[in-house]
Amino acid sequence: MKIRKHYLEKLIKYLDTEFIKVITGVRRSGKSFLLSMLHEYLLGENKQVLYLNFEHPDTFEFQDSKKLYQYIKNIVQENEKIYFLFDEIGLVTDWQKLINGLRVAFNCDIYITGSNAKLLSGELATYLSGRYVEIKIYPLSLDEISEFNGVDNNDINLEQYIKYGGFPSVVLVKDEQMKKDVLRGIYDSILLKDVATRGGVGQVDILLKLSLYLLDNIGNPVSSTKISNYFKSNNVQIHTDSINKYLQLLEDAFIFYKATRYDIRGKEHLKTLGKYYVVDTGLKNVMLGRMNSNLGSMVENIVYLKLIKDGWSVFVGKYDNREIDFVCFRDEETKYVQVTLSLPLKSKRETENLLLIKDNYKRIIVTYDYKDVGVIDGIEVIHLSDFLTA
Repeated sequence: MKIRKHYLEKLIKYLDTEFIKVITGVRRSGKSFLLSMLHEYLLGENKQVLYLNFEHPDTFEFQDSKKLYQYIKNIVQENEKIYFLFDEIGLVTDWQKLINGLRVAFNCDIYITGSNAKLLSGELATYLSGRYVEIKIYPLSLDEISEFNGVDNNDINLEQYIKYGGFPSVVLVKDEQMKKDVLRGIYDSILLKDVATRGGVGQVDILLKLSLYLLDNIGNPVSSTKISNYFKSNNVQIHTDSINKYLQLLEDAFIFYKATRYDIRGKEHLKTLGKYYVVDTGLKNVMLGRMNSNLGSMVENIVYLKLIKDGWSVFVGKYDNREIDFVCFRDEETKYVQVTLSLPLKSKRETENLLLIKDNYKRIIVTYDYKDVGVIDGIEVIHLSDFLTA
């Protein structure tokens, strides 16, 4: 089994703390895999573990919380600490109340996974009120792709990462047509299971068109009005309320992330014209049917994903009439990031935008062109592969 050491270490750090460990992330990103790694680790430590995957047919009869509790009572030895590992717990009725009840009834440590952001809202937040910690999991990073496919060449790995993304099941497949087929299957299952079914979407065809529109506009400002006009131009009538609902459902399923705008001079968050980024560039390539189309937007997308994986809160920057690709906040830190395919010799647009900002926070430019690497006007220029593996 391949080990995602970074995530496993995070879970182990919280071992035997009072917090419910909530593992969230897009479908097929590796949540079940991570829980399996933890399961093996706990068994190696001779711990008493109950590990249930609620998408497995063996657990279908326990998708009722009362039946599940009765099953747990029958098999758990009360004189010993128990580790509960529940995969896709959201499929169990009244699971929030059950999780809180288990915390009270047993000497236990609880780990749960889910493929929807709503896992952390509503009743769970009410019951646990500060007694849980979220571990966000994403498709493989560039470093992890190197470990998974056994190729020790960053240029080759980066090309594959941009083209096919980082879903583990895709990286482990060698045949290119199979990679595409797996990606389409992942996309369909997210749209149907985690968005349409969960959100009660009746117009699945419109949901699909909306998702394709977002994929085709990665890195471009998007608004409900723009989307509505797009649908009207294709003779499709949809109310802006429905558009906003579908956008939120896509975000909740972790398939798209929205970067809202931030006024750097005024130090305020803006509500209009945010940008959407997809969780995996392989999905964009395969679903649009154009491999490596609009390379600039994909590089921008990948930089955004790296930043949020590293724990930054990321916004699209506005400084007067200029745009800064990303304004990033983490604890007490702030930094500004520009992304470019290359830096033309006679153009200073990327550096000028950053130099306009009159504070002392870190500024960097991430480039896809090795010839640009260095320092320009006092600003560090980093190659994409170095940025991704830092």
